Amino acid sequence: MANPVAVPTAAPGPVLTKAAFRAGDLLGLTHSALARVVGLSPASISRMAAGKLSLEPGTKPAELALLLVRLYRSLDALVGNDDAMRRRWMDSFNHAFNQPPRQAIESVEGLVLVVRYLDGARALS
Repeated sequence: MANPVAVPTAAPGPVLTKAAFRAGDLLGLTHSALARVVGLSPASISRMAAGKLSLEPGTKPAELALLLVRLYRSLDALVGNDDAMRRRWMDSFNHAFNQPPRQAIESVEGLVLVVRYLDGARALS
């Protein structure tokens, strides 16, 4: 009988932090915009970018970061991994939100609305 091999696992906080930064970057968000989306101060976002702080699972900012990652994944599935189209969609006025998605996601209500919209669009495709 073989001995089980321990597989190292990454802590969820740093993984979520990295995913949120990556999603924000691919969506064309600045660090200050990312701070508004996840409800943290720009100083906290700077510390996270430097690796000195990470999101804590179970907190409101972590939940909002998860929604941002979900938004990225849904939009990416719809635009076929096209960076230019993804950013164009984020910047274009959308009648469903009455503003561009980039602005809508800066409120919790808007972030949830955009994620639901993309979920619905993916269901139709």
